[in-house]
Parts: sequence; structure tokens; C-alpha cells
Amino acid sequence: MTPTTPAPNPAPDAGRPGGTSGPVGPGGPADAATAPDPGLYGPGSVTWQCHGDPMMWIAGVRALYLQALHPRAVRGVMENSDFRADAWGRLIRTADFVGTLTYGTTAAAERAGARVRKIHRMLSATDPATGEPFPVDDPELLLWVHCAQIDSFLHVLRRSGFPLTPAQADRYVDENRINARLVGLDPAAVPADTAQLAAYFTQVRPLLAAGDDARAVDAFLRSPPTHALLVPGRNLLWRPLADLAYGSLPPYAHQLYGQPAPDPRSTTRRLRLTGLLLRAIPAGLRWQLPPGHILKAMRRMGPGSRPSPYTLRTSAAILDRPGRA
Repeated sequence: MTPTTPAPNPAPDAGRPGGTSGPVGPGGPADAATAPDPGLYGPGSVTWQCHGDPMMWIAGVRALYLQALHPRAVRGVMENSDFRADAWGRLIRTADFVGTLTYGTTAAAERAGARVRKIHRMLSATDPATGEPFPVDDPELLLWVHCAQIDSFLHVLRRSGFPLTPAQADRYVDENRINARLVGLDPAAVPADTAQLAAYFTQVRPLLAAGDDARAVDAFLRSPPTHALLVPGRNLLWRPLADLAYGSLPPYAHQLYGQPAPDPRSTTRRLRLTGLLLRAIPAGLRWQLPPGHILKAMRRMGPGSRPSPYTLRTSAAILDRPGRA
């Protein structure tokens, strides 16, 4: 299962989406042995700026809702995961993985990817329709999970007011073929821009359904298990965010889940308001939360590496050149 339009071949100097990064001396780029390691993305990438935004948490929940609509993908999770018993731990581990890939050193990102690939190679599940076993690292399933995640990240960020030009959105999709490679996909078979991403969803749409597994994920996301004393806080804080993530799904997803689709204009207003409120919290305070990858990256790369939407606004002419995954 590949995108309708083939992705372009990576540029010969591919390696970091933002091109060269790090100190530059009189004679050219600093020696690789002394320059700080920007990791697989680097401060010059769109991804570096986007993944520091607090709306990424809501985008992550939307991705879970969307991913659950692929019967085999969600069955792989249900048979190999204890997410219902360790809800918050799973969310933190997912955030840690994304943070490591985005802001960690090259070695740390490659190790994280190798660890995930090794785990997936050992797992299998049973097809809910045929009863036949299938490997969890089936490229079709990996591609679905990747595309649902990237689509959710990009959709929530843009709809909540994060400033991205169309060219920057295309570059974000292209850059994250690095992420796809680390989980075991061939980057050339992964959508490289927003048009290819949309074409992929059109192609995969007939395979989607909301069976018992998807409805279990829906129920879990709306009311994740927590200590009795924390239930009021969960209902006050978590449930509105989960409802907002659900409301931001595409219309076909609402139809499959069998629940009324909220007014899209109301959902957009709520996303923008939530974005304003969360972004009003000082970034330095937000980034103190575990796992703290952004602050570690800034200490490694210097203050000029601070993720910010303003970097995208002021550097659009530079960042909008063709992405290189």
C-alpha cells in the first residue's frame, strides 16, 4: 500500500532537512568533531519548530483515534499492548519517542528507531476478519500508522493557528520520511507532500472500519482509567481535550465511529482558543515536563535553536526551499 504518486528521490546531500547546521568558522563549516550534533532534523527544519508546540498533545490523541480505524493496525495494538492498564505511561513513551527523533542526537534517534524495529519484528497479531496471523511490522500497517500520525500533527497545528505556509506544510511531510525510515519503512514509498498524503487517505479509505477494537479505543480515550480521587480532574481537563481531538477528525471518521460530527466551525474556534491558551503558558515552563528533550537540545545547540513559530514566520523564504528527507 503506497501513495498514489511516487515520492521523489532524496537529494544526494540528504541527511538533515534544514541543510547544514552548527557553528560556521572563517574557513567554512566547523569540523564535525567539534560542531554540536543537530540530530536527524536540526533547527533549520520545519519539524523542529512544530514539535515544540503544546497542541501536539491534542494532535497525538487525534492520531490514536484515526489509527484505531484500521482493523488490523488496532488489532496489533490490542493483542500486544497493555495500554488500558498503563495509559499515561504509554502516552509518555510515545512523546519520548517523538521527542528523541526530533530533538535528540543522531545516535540517540537511530537507537530509538532500532529499538522499535526490534520490538515490532517479534510481534504478531490475528486478523479480526480472517483469523490469520500477521506481523505487526507489515509495511502496510506501518505506513498507515505513520500517515495517520503526520496528518494529525499537521492538521491540528494548522487548524489551531500555528503559522505554516503551504510550502512549509509540504516540507513537514517530506521531512518526516526520516521518521518513517526509523520505524522500518522505505522513505521512497511514503508520501512526500500534502497532496500525496491526501491521495494516500483516498486510497486506504475503503479498508477502514470502526469495529469493537476501535470502539474500545474510543471509550478508553474518553475516560482513561485513573485513581478515584483524580476522576473529577480527568473529567474537567482531559475529557474536553479528548472531545476536541475527536471533533478534529475528518467527516468519514465520525461516520465510521457512528457519532454525530460536531460543527466544523465550532471545532476550529475551539482549537484556536485552546491553542491560544496553551501557547500563553511560558514555553520554558512547558518544556520542563518530562521527557525534556527540547531543553536538552537547546543546551546542546545554543539559544538560537529555540523552537518557535516566529522562526517560521521570519524565515519563510529560507525554509520554503524544497525539503530534503
